[in-house]
Amino acid sequence: MFLYFRMLLTMGVGLYTSRVVLKTLGIEDFGLYNIVGGVVAFFAVLNNAMSVATQRFLTFDIGKNDSEQLNKTFNASLMIHYFLAFLVLVIAESLGLWFINHKLNIPEERMSALNWVYQFSVFTFLFTIIQVPYNALIVAREKMNVYAYVSFLEVILKLLIVYLLVLFDYDKLKLYAVLIFCVSLITRLIYRIYCKRKFKEAKVKWFYDKKYYQQILSFSGWSLFTNIAYLLKTQGINLLLNMFFGVVYNAAYGITNQVYAMVDMFLSNIQVAVNPQIIKNYANGQLEKSMKLVEISSKLSFFVLLIIILPLLFNIDYILSVWLGDYPEMTSLFITLLLINLLIDSLSKPFITLVQASGKIKLYQMIISLLIFLNLPIAYLLIKYTGAVNQVFMAGIFISFFTLGFRIYYSHRISQFDYRNYLKNVLFRVVLVILTLTIPLYALREYTHQLNNMLLFMLSGVVLLFVSLNSIYWLGLKKEERIYVKSIFNKLKTKFI
Repeated sequence: MFLYFRMLLTMGVGLYTSRVVLKTLGIEDFGLYNIVGGVVAFFAVLNNAMSVATQRFLTFDIGKNDSEQLNKTFNASLMIHYFLAFLVLVIAESLGLWFINHKLNIPEERMSALNWVYQFSVFTFLFTIIQVPYNALIVAREKMNVYAYVSFLEVILKLLIVYLLVLFDYDKLKLYAVLIFCVSLITRLIYRIYCKRKFKEAKVKWFYDKKYYQQILSFSGWSLFTNIAYLLKTQGINLLLNMFFGVVYNAAYGITNQVYAMVDMFLSNIQVAVNPQIIKNYANGQLEKSMKLVEISSKLSFFVLLIIILPLLFNIDYILSVWLGDYPEMTSLFITLLLINLLIDSLSKPFITLVQASGKIKLYQMIISLLIFLNLPIAYLLIKYTGAVNQVFMAGIFISFFTLGFRIYYSHRISQFDYRNYLKNVLFRVVLVILTLTIPLYALREYTHQLNNMLLFMLSGVVLLFVSLNSIYWLGLKKEERIYVKSIFNKLKTKFI
């Protein structure tokens, strides 16, 4: 709940401030800032791999209740991230600086602002890198409320940025870059101070063990393969759309990715909350409990996402028209197919954590990376021989089904995960819920096709929520799960009524 509160704050203010910042900076300067941000974000691939490794090793040590090893892991991770920050700084100030000054199509009069923004974007990213072990420690200790409190402060500071942009008569783009850097610096200092005061394992001291460093780096190295595969998939699809269909389809894909990112935040909050428990239980030998959490979180992730996605997909054209006004006509199709893909992936995500907990990731990462990369050649062939743009996303849906099957198989191989139980308690019930929703959805569409859009939006939202919750409760949950949900509801009713 703390994570959802954090997300709603961030999302709400983000939607508001993005419109104001766009209006204040102007389209060209706003585009310039995003171009620079995209160049800097390219370095994030390596950092993301290290974040996964740091999170896993810290949580594993907490699960084993080994405070001495936990301190060693924290310091080893911190040293690695300092080195990573130094490496990024060298690349950014050489190759990156050359690229933005010689390869980007930027008006001459804005080159000074370009370099100003680039430098502060690099500084902001460097602070993000060296902050990773502290943020990972907060998640491993499951102090999710801290994120909510700091996010509230971050929201206030970002609103202050909007006010200062309007107030000061200075180069808006330069001022925006400096202010964003200041907000990033303040929030990261707060996280660091909190960790130093609350967690004794956050005490910084020199630690070097060649084999242990190699173990962490090896883990992150194999994770890097998957991150690169995802990057190639995302950018490759963008390129395929441009090659076969043109820039209008790229615009539709850009809008689709924004919607995808917002919906994925809901899913991520479930996983961030449950991942530490999966790893801790695995670490202390409670494999059955760990695998039970995988099963429950897989089902929960799917059903929560289904409740969110149904009203969105049912009213996608109306929502896009209110949000954007004019938009590429294929956008609604792209969003529909990509969100269906996300639904399938929601079942897979807990298995990723289980494999990471085991540490046996070499073969797993190689095969998963290959499967993800296969999106591109399969999509290319399908488009070339059918000419249909939806084949780009159909390839992704096909690959997601295949990766889900492989993750279930691999989890069974490394930890004797009961796949028969998963098929019966999760996949069968998921399919049953989907099938029972098709008739009400069809009837609702037939009944509401002549209603006013706003009325349709409100009516469909209420009906879909009622139908989906009932279907999930009676068909998606087992008897003991229904009893548990009912007990929680009764406790809340007693407390608040």
